[in-house]
Amino acid sequence: MDMIPTENNALVDMEMPLDPVYIGVETDNVDTPPSKRRKKKSMVWEYFTIETVSPGCRRACCKQCKQSFAYSTGSKVAGTSHLKRHIAKGGCPVALRNQQDPSTPFSAPSKLSYESAGHTNGQSQTTDPPKRRYRTASVPYAAFDSERCRQEIARMIILHDYPLHIVEHPGFVAFVRNLQPNFNTVNFSTVQGDCVATYLKEKQSVQNLIDEMPGQICLTLDLWNSCQTTGYVFVTGQFVDSEWKMHRKLLNVVMEPFPESDSAFSHAVSFCLSDWNMEGRLFSITINQKLSEIGISSLRSLLSEKNPNILGGRLLVDRCLARSLSNVTHEAFKVCRETVNKVRDCVKYVKTSEELEEKFLELKQQLQVPSTKTLALDDQTRWNTTYEMLLAASELKEVFLSLDTSDPDYPKSPTGEEWKQVENLCACLKLLFDTANLLTSPTLSTTNTFFHEAWKIQLELNRSATSEDVGISTIAKPMKASFDTYWQNCCLILAISVVMDPRFKMKLVEFSFTKIYGDEAVSYIKLVDEGIHQMFLEYVGGLDGNVKQEDVAGLGLTDFDMYIMEKTSQQSKSELDQYLEESLLPRVHEFDVMGWWKLNKVKYPTLSKLARDILTVPVSAVAPELVFESGIKEMDRYRCSLRPETVEAIVCAKDWLVGGGGGGGDSVDMMKGLVKMEFPI
Repeated sequence: MDMIPTENNALVDMEMPLDPVYIGVETDNVDTPPSKRRKKKSMVWEYFTIETVSPGCRRACCKQCKQSFAYSTGSKVAGTSHLKRHIAKGGCPVALRNQQDPSTPFSAPSKLSYESAGHTNGQSQTTDPPKRRYRTASVPYAAFDSERCRQEIARMIILHDYPLHIVEHPGFVAFVRNLQPNFNTVNFSTVQGDCVATYLKEKQSVQNLIDEMPGQICLTLDLWNSCQTTGYVFVTGQFVDSEWKMHRKLLNVVMEPFPESDSAFSHAVSFCLSDWNMEGRLFSITINQKLSEIGISSLRSLLSEKNPNILGGRLLVDRCLARSLSNVTHEAFKVCRETVNKVRDCVKYVKTSEELEEKFLELKQQLQVPSTKTLALDDQTRWNTTYEMLLAASELKEVFLSLDTSDPDYPKSPTGEEWKQVENLCACLKLLFDTANLLTSPTLSTTNTFFHEAWKIQLELNRSATSEDVGISTIAKPMKASFDTYWQNCCLILAISVVMDPRFKMKLVEFSFTKIYGDEAVSYIKLVDEGIHQMFLEYVGGLDGNVKQEDVAGLGLTDFDMYIMEKTSQQSKSELDQYLEESLLPRVHEFDVMGWWKLNKVKYPTLSKLARDILTVPVSAVAPELVFESGIKEMDRYRCSLRPETVEAIVCAKDWLVGGGGGGGDSVDMMKGLVKMEFPI
C-alpha cells in the first residue's frame, strides 16, 4: 500500500478514495457544487475557517490567532490533526488563555481511526465502505499552564534535593524545550523565588496547626557541621493537636556562624520561638550532642524563662537517645577493635569475588550450617551494619574456619576465643539495636515507650558489667559507663511519662528501680513521686495564673485570692492521687495511651493536660533515617553556597511536603499507629 505525503506531512493512502468518510478528513472540493458538498463534522471547524488563497489552493485559518495552515492543494487534502494540535496542545496563544474550562470540545479530544473494508488480515471480506469509528482518549485534556509548570519544577527541586541551578543546565533546558516549546525556561533567581514561595505557602499551613494546638510544644535540636566551619541547627517541634494526634514538624534550619559557642543552641531556640509566635509555650528541649556546662546552663535558663512553671527548667534532655546508643556501641567496638577488623577482612575476602562467594555457599551447604543470615560488608558510619555483619559472621563461623583450612590465600581467621568475643559483643548490642529500631519507625512513639527500653538496657548492662565472665564484663563496663550518663539525665522524664500509662503508673517505677538500685531504690522512687506531684501542682497553678497580680491587688483581695488558690490546689491534688490509687488497666500490647487520656480528659481535666505534654517529649533529636549514624552530619557544599534563608526554605518545605504539610505531616493517629512491646513483668 503506497502512502503519499500532503502538506504538513499528513499521509494519505493512495489505494483509498480521498472521500472524508474513508479517511476521517473533511474535504471541501472547489469543483463540487455547494449543495452537494459534504457537511464538515469535525469539531475543529468551530475554530477554523477555510480561505482560498489562490486557484486550487485553500488554507485553514484559526479564528482566534489568525494563523493559517495547509488545507488543500488541487486534489490533495491535508488532515485535521495538525489543526487539532494547534488548538488543543497549546499552540494557539489565544486558545491557551481562553480555554480553561475542561468542558470545551477539546477537553477530551477524540481520535479518529478506521478499518478498511477489504483489508482485514490482508483478505478482502466485503465491498461495503468502511465506517468511521471514534476512540476517546483515556486522559482528559488539560490546558498548558506555565505558572503551574514553574510550581512543579520548584516542588521537584525541593522533594528530590536537586540543585537550584539545574534549571540552567543545558540538558535540562533542551529537555524542557522539546517537551513544551511554549514554556519560558527559568533561571536560578526565578526558581529560588518559586521555592521560597512554596515554603511560605506550606509554612502558613503549619503555622495554623501550631496556633490551634491546645498544649505546649517540645523542641529537638540537631546540629550539622559544614565545610565552611559554620553550623546549621535543625529545630524540630513535636506536639499534640486538638484531636490528640501527635505531630513532628521541622520548624527551622538556623545557620550559626560559631556552632561551638555556648550560646549557639540558645540562639536557635529563641529564634524559633519568635519566628513561630510560641513564646510561653515551650515544654521541653532535646539536643543531640554533649554541651559544656555553660551551654547547658544557658539552655536551662532559657527553658525556665520561657516556661518557669515546669520543674524550673529541668525538662532539658541533653542526651539524645539515638546519639547515646551510638556512643555506647562505639565504646563496645573500641574494646573489640582488633577482632572486629579481623572479621571484616574475612567478610571482605569472601564478598569481593563471585567465585569465592560461591565457594563459601557450597561449604555452608556441605557443613549444613542452619543460619539464614547473608554476609554483607558493613558501612562503618552506620553501627547497625557492623552489628549485622558480626551477627551473620558469628552464625557462619564454621564456614569461615573450614575456608581457613582449604584456601591458602584466605586471611588470618579469628581464633576460637575471638569468635567467642564476637558472640559476647553481639549479645551486649542486641538490646541497643532493638531500641534503636524503635526510633526508626515512621510512626511517632509516646515517651513512655522508651522507659521500658531504657530501664532494660540499664539493668542488663549492670548485670553484664558485674558478670563473672571476664569476656562479657570487659565489653560491658565501658558500655555501662557511657549509658549511665544518659540514664541519670533522662530517668526522671522517662519515669514520669510511664506513670502516665494507666497500665503501670508508679508500680513499674517501683519494680524497675528496685531491680536497678536494690536497697537504694526507695530514694529514687521518692524523687519520681515528688517530681510528678510538683508538676501536677504547677499545672493546677497555671489554671489560675492568668489573673494578673496587679488586678487582684487593686481589689484588695490578695490574701483571699491566695486562700482560694490553696484550697483549689488541695482539692485538685486528689485528681492525681485518685488516678494513682485506682487499679491498673490490663496490660495489652496494642494500647493507645494518648487515646485513653483523650477519653478520660473530663474525669481528669488537669492531669490529662500534664499527660498530653509529658507523653510528647521526644527522646531523640535526629531524623529516623539518621538514628544509626555515627558522628555529626555535615551540610553539603552546594547548600552551604546558598543563602541561609534559601537553605531553610528548601529543607523545611521538603519535610512538610513529604509529610503532608499542615494537613498532618508526621502526625500519628494513635488508634492506628501503635507500637507492639514486650513487657518484662
